[in-house]
Amino acid sequence: MSFITRSRRLPNTDEVTTEEGPTPDDTAVDDPDGAITSEAATSEAVTDRAATGGGWRGRHPAAAQIVARVTTVLAVVLVLAAILVPNQLSHVTPVAFARIPVEGVLGAAVLLVLPPKARRVAAVLGGTFLGLLTILKFLDMGFYSVLVRPFNLVLDWVLLANAEEFVKESVGQAGAIAAVVGVVILALALPVVMTLAVLRLSRLMARHGTAATRTLLVLGTAWVACAALGAQVAGLPIASSGTAQFVDNRVKQVNASLNDERVFAKQASVDAFSNTPPDQLLTGLRGKDVLFTFIESYGRNAVLDDPVMAASVDKVLASGTSRLKKVGFSSRSAWLKSPVTGAGSWLAHSTFGSGLWIDNQQRYRSLTSSSRMTLTSAFQRTGAWRTVGIMPGVRRAWPEGKFFGLDHIYDSTHLGYKGPYFSWTPVPDQFSLAAFERLEHGKKNHDPLMAEIILASSHNPWAPIAKTVGWDQLGDGTIFNAIKKAGEDPKEVWKDPKKVQTEYRRAIEYSLNSLISYVEKYGDKNTVLVFLGDHQPVPTVVGDKASRDVPISIVAHDPAVLDRISTWNWQDGLQPDAKAPVWRMDSFRDRFLTAYGPKGGSTTSP
Repeated sequence: MSFITRSRRLPNTDEVTTEEGPTPDDTAVDDPDGAITSEAATSEAVTDRAATGGGWRGRHPAAAQIVARVTTVLAVVLVLAAILVPNQLSHVTPVAFARIPVEGVLGAAVLLVLPPKARRVAAVLGGTFLGLLTILKFLDMGFYSVLVRPFNLVLDWVLLANAEEFVKESVGQAGAIAAVVGVVILALALPVVMTLAVLRLSRLMARHGTAATRTLLVLGTAWVACAALGAQVAGLPIASSGTAQFVDNRVKQVNASLNDERVFAKQASVDAFSNTPPDQLLTGLRGKDVLFTFIESYGRNAVLDDPVMAASVDKVLASGTSRLKKVGFSSRSAWLKSPVTGAGSWLAHSTFGSGLWIDNQQRYRSLTSSSRMTLTSAFQRTGAWRTVGIMPGVRRAWPEGKFFGLDHIYDSTHLGYKGPYFSWTPVPDQFSLAAFERLEHGKKNHDPLMAEIILASSHNPWAPIAKTVGWDQLGDGTIFNAIKKAGEDPKEVWKDPKKVQTEYRRAIEYSLNSLISYVEKYGDKNTVLVFLGDHQPVPTVVGDKASRDVPISIVAHDPAVLDRISTWNWQDGLQPDAKAPVWRMDSFRDRFLTAYGPKGGSTTSP
């Protein structure tokens, strides 16, 4: 016996009577003249009526009807929100949801014309897709909030582990576990809830075919009219096709990401210095101690673009220029454009050192598994320097150190620090610099040194902040226990963006003061310092329209060192202004190797 035949007989059974009242969805079947009324639609309505004849709904029909209507409204809101919600938190406004989504109109039309079985399959697929789409938009919100870019479906999965580690280091193991559990529950629940919502709405349209058809005709006509007229509300088009564009962009992003490995391999195969003999490398720096120092999140806004922050930071830089000049040091400064912003320090570090644009994890892995010469490995290749790394942020094995040409790496466990963490930062900057002096630079008759030093105290979340103390007071770092206790609570700071900006500025000032004070006290005639930022801080500090420029300075006691870069047109002092040159960060390696090679200073840098 067919399904339709059985459905026709249901109203005559003992289980359903006409006295049961309205069904939860007002399941009156449309007149045969309606747009989609059929035996199948009638069978669905009657089947649902049979299912709700007894139990709680049968005993409380009025309450059941209210619950059903509320559930239906929630389903409508959920589906529309999934389609219309932007993928950036800053764009989530009431106006964003006051639009007509063409995807919703077309999707509803498809469900309306399909037969029952096909409609259910389409509703399940559509609901699952909307759920996954919403998860992707949430991922985008997080990535835009930190990295000012969308989540990459091919390349960014590994960064989720980094995010979990950052949360653990910032708020503790319990907070990290809670965050992971919440994310997993949300990821599992969204596709299910969205599928149930679409199924409910598809059944409702099938029961009210005439009304649904008329509504879709009105909405479709309104969308076409608004699109033709370019009608907008608060700068947003009323006729929305944002989800279709979003999906199209993601398809293009996936294709580009899949091809990126081939593109990068082609770029990496070109290296002007790959065949340079060791005795022709860095001849202009022989006998010098060269320190490449990264200051975490030290960006252009702190020095120039944000007047409030720059007014304070520039005083530190101006004072530092004067202090260093008194002990015989000169400096030149400019800007580099970083491949990242907000986070991803290791990508900036490898871009700076390799001469290649490293803006994703796949490129980083390809680079560090290659034989390409970096700035730091060039020093090692000459055999004229001992190469070391001061890496307070490294907490586990770091095999990449071999690729970067570092003879010895001092991580957070090998600096002799016994004091407290400052949120994410394992070792305060001043202590890291003091450890370098104690372990390497301060040793008598040491070989020339090349050191890569990471100053991490200005790493997000910027609270609490360490303070500079007398160099002879540092000891094993336990002096910082009282300093941390007197500092700000990061959870309280992040409730107010103004406080976040203030603490970020103070952290940058601490890092700069520590570095300037180190050179002032321990620098000598052979000291050459190159220090720079790795990227701008997160949008909470600088907004989502900030440039990717970071300051870079070269400091030296020997005038001949700075004479080598006279053709660069960098500005005197530690503080570059708006007229200072801006280079891509990947261009620095070749310029530096050229300037300090055998013909440096006599030819134009590449």
